[in-house]
Amino acid sequence: MLASRAALLWCAARFACGGACGWLASSSCAFARAHGAHWAGGGRGGAGEAVADSGVRMEGKYYGAMRRRRWRRLAAVAWVVLAVACSAAMHWHLRRESLDRAEERLESMCEERARMLQEQFGVTVNHVHALGVLVSTFHYEKLPSAIDQDTFAKYTGRTAFERPLLNGVAYAHRLFHHERELFERQQGWNMNTMKREVAPPQDEYAPVIFSQDTVSYLARIDMMSGEEDRENILRARTTGKAVLTNPFRLLGSNHLGVVLTFAVYRPDLPADASVDERVEATIGYLGGAFDVETLVENLLSKLAGNQDIVVNVYDVTNASEAMVLYGPPSSDDKMTLLHVSTLDFGDPFRKHEMRCRYRQKPPMPWSAITNPLGTFVIWMLLGYIICAAWSRYDKVSEDCRKMEELKTQAEAADIAKSQFLATVSHEIRTPMNGVLGMLDMLLGTNLTMIQKDYAQTAQMCGKALITLINDVLDRAKIEAGKLELEAVPFDLRSLMDDVISLFSSKSREKSIELAVFVCDDVPKVVLGDPWRFRQILTNLVGNAVKFTDRGHVFVRVSLAEGSNVETNQVQHGTMNGKDGNVESAANGAFNTLSGFEAADRRNSWQHFKLLLSDKESLLDELDGEKSYQMESDRVTLVISIEDTGVGIPFDAQYRVFTPFMQADSSTSRTYGGTGIGLSISKCLAELMGGQISFTSRPFVGSTFTFSASLKRPTKDTTADSSRSLSEALPTAFKGMKAILIDGRPVRGSVTRYHLKRLGIAVQIRDNLNAGLKAFTGQNGATISRDKVSMLFIESDVWRPETDILLLNRLREQKNGQLLDAPKVVLLVTSEADKDKYGSTFDVVMCKPIRASTIASCIQQLLKIEVPERRENQNRPSRLHSLLVGKNILLVDDNKVNLRVAAAALKRYGANVRCVESGKDAISLLQPPHSFDACFMDVQMPEMDGYGFNKISALFSSSNLVVNDYFLFEATKRIRDMESIANEERRNKLNSSEGSTFIEFHLPVLAMTADVIQATYEKCLKSGMDGYVSKPFDEEQLYQAVSSLVVGTSDSAV
Repeated sequence: MLASRAALLWCAARFACGGACGWLASSSCAFARAHGAHWAGGGRGGAGEAVADSGVRMEGKYYGAMRRRRWRRLAAVAWVVLAVACSAAMHWHLRRESLDRAEERLESMCEERARMLQEQFGVTVNHVHALGVLVSTFHYEKLPSAIDQDTFAKYTGRTAFERPLLNGVAYAHRLFHHERELFERQQGWNMNTMKREVAPPQDEYAPVIFSQDTVSYLARIDMMSGEEDRENILRARTTGKAVLTNPFRLLGSNHLGVVLTFAVYRPDLPADASVDERVEATIGYLGGAFDVETLVENLLSKLAGNQDIVVNVYDVTNASEAMVLYGPPSSDDKMTLLHVSTLDFGDPFRKHEMRCRYRQKPPMPWSAITNPLGTFVIWMLLGYIICAAWSRYDKVSEDCRKMEELKTQAEAADIAKSQFLATVSHEIRTPMNGVLGMLDMLLGTNLTMIQKDYAQTAQMCGKALITLINDVLDRAKIEAGKLELEAVPFDLRSLMDDVISLFSSKSREKSIELAVFVCDDVPKVVLGDPWRFRQILTNLVGNAVKFTDRGHVFVRVSLAEGSNVETNQVQHGTMNGKDGNVESAANGAFNTLSGFEAADRRNSWQHFKLLLSDKESLLDELDGEKSYQMESDRVTLVISIEDTGVGIPFDAQYRVFTPFMQADSSTSRTYGGTGIGLSISKCLAELMGGQISFTSRPFVGSTFTFSASLKRPTKDTTADSSRSLSEALPTAFKGMKAILIDGRPVRGSVTRYHLKRLGIAVQIRDNLNAGLKAFTGQNGATISRDKVSMLFIESDVWRPETDILLLNRLREQKNGQLLDAPKVVLLVTSEADKDKYGSTFDVVMCKPIRASTIASCIQQLLKIEVPERRENQNRPSRLHSLLVGKNILLVDDNKVNLRVAAAALKRYGANVRCVESGKDAISLLQPPHSFDACFMDVQMPEMDGYGFNKISALFSSSNLVVNDYFLFEATKRIRDMESIANEERRNKLNSSEGSTFIEFHLPVLAMTADVIQATYEKCLKSGMDGYVSKPFDEEQLYQAVSSLVVGTSDSAV
């Protein structure tokens, strides 16, 4: 394309030059014709004087023409020179701008790399500092010392991942000459110098007493025997900072590196100690070798643009002889673009620099060639087209006019963009409000089973469309930075059970295991945004169930403090099936929830059993009696969702969190979906102060892990929130005992977790024969809480041909009294197994299991009466108590939505008056009136013709929608009428003493299908008291009404 542009400009230049030359040639030919004609006329006259006069005139014209021709040539030459000068100036200007931009980009990349290099270096130094604190605390003046060589070597070896850039660390003890003999006698060895010779006498020594295995060759060596090491030790203890040596080649890697020396002080050293105090308080020295090349290489591999620039790191302590620590040697004098960034590694005596340059000379931009060439062509064409200037001017004027029109259209499109989401939301959600409302009303009538199924299917599809719209709007709000999280208390375990219940039918259809486990140390109630938390879980669990056809989906919640292994793996990138093996059992199955191989080993039994706890205080914690004396008011949760589905191809894993992107084109056809859920989940997790990551292997499965930082609620908050949380679990089962027959330890622990939430003590056995032995010693007395009341058996453990005999033997041991035998419950994953085993067992319970479903099953099985809790009244009855007898004015121009909203309010006992315009609403709300609240649609028709024309002109250059303004104008008119009425009443009541003044204030709530945050802010600014998004349900209707309608009846009369 660039070649074609150059060819076009070249042809235009040739055309311009040819046209100019032709113009000059035609002028000279015309002059020649005029000159010849005049001479011919003179010859025909025959008179010498006439000939002489005509010759003079012709000579004058000739010379005049010659002068004009000469001036034209000079003007043409001047024009060409001026065109060349302007083109050259433009060329150098554009080239200079290009170089400036390249220099700015080089500076930005160099400064970024220098900053990150310093940060990574500082992290490693901090780890060494922490090791120094450890030595100072557990070794200094400890008799015997809590640290020896083996302990130090094992600890530093196991924590080497915290210092990946250090080949090893060693600790040298500070020793004076008068202490040498006693020290060597206690240690059993003599100090050596760097040359493996006996250390000569000197005032002070620094023998290495502890060392990592990788630098064990430093043991017994006096580090002050080397001149440079001695200098570093003296500088380190006087400055209190880490100091560095000159660069040298490291053993093994042969990379350039430096030795880091850090002084270890007594614990009682004050922060503002002087130099002498620091020297006196020094007890030893920590040292380690830094691999500078590896440090810089790892840094550059994480940043973009490495292929464009070359990075060199220099030690410029000696400015005249700078030493290269990293990068190829180069001559900086030959580089036109070079940026130098100063590196501060904390050593005040050494100086380091990072020098960045481009790998190749920045290419000359095409604009520096084409623009000057175009300018030159224009200058040359200008002489040719000057005669057509006016026509060109007219055309250019027309083009300018069109450009102005396009500019106006672009500005209008920009204004329309800000209203696009609001309009789409309103135009789609408004009819969907009518559809879902009418379907809800239809389901409340007498329908046949087929009709009810059709209506429920349509309602489910409508809700799915609303969910898709909400996802798109959530993504838009996140990108616009308008999404705000709430902070309300919620029951975490109940929320997890609710999310699992959403996918119970799908898991049963696929016969897969679906389970949730919450660690014991996770608080029962946390403070956060339960709706957004539920949204993340629903997206991740829904994807896991959707892509899993065999095996299991396992959700686990734990504290970040108890999942350090998992957290470190997420941060250090143990992803995409790498290092994700799961150990297998002896029989070839894997120790996972279902026995299938999982992509991540963090949910295996070996790691999972570390999170289990048998503390007896668990039940007290679940009842909310746990002490709230916490060190921190925040808690960080780590939630993992493991599945054994199809996995994610390696070449598609990089775009998992990209909006509207899926693994491949066949994914949407096979499984459906839009590819936006994971993107929203990632953004929500980051808004909650966490992060999200995943491990996946094709045809094995995936494990998504995210974290969230929530608050611990106070006791008062927990008590107040108990009325709004999910129904509390019954306490009638506390003290009961049960036996669980399950050969998979992970699954058995999950079942035990749900039973323990009900207060049931559980024993786990891996086969039925071992389980029956637990019944030894029970007689045939009636059921008691001290005896085993229930026997839970997993379906894959049950062997009908042999285990049925064991069950019969169990019942025979009860002296034939079957009512006294423990109830046998079979746990299955498919609804089809209920009919298959229904006659053999007392109950067949289909998974996924939850504490509430287990409680309901046991209640019916053992015929235990569970008293109902008064505080668990349903929300509609409470909403009915708020709205019964209230007079509500409903304003909406959509008759269908008007009927739906009126039916919803009348359902709770409200007296509803419906109008279809803001003008009618204003006429009815003239104070005094009898309405307790007003629900008004956002987008309403005009109030009158004059108002519409006036408002249309007012908003022609605004980014608000005119229809929105009518609602806000109607609300403003209502508030103005109330202000006038309140002022009149206040003036009347000022003269009378002892009277009570109550202001008119009618609660006005907007009914809007626009859920953008800006709309909510507009509603509040216009004088409204809140808004309800359409379609609305009992929950949000209750939240809006409970804070506004209660107690307003007296103020509106």
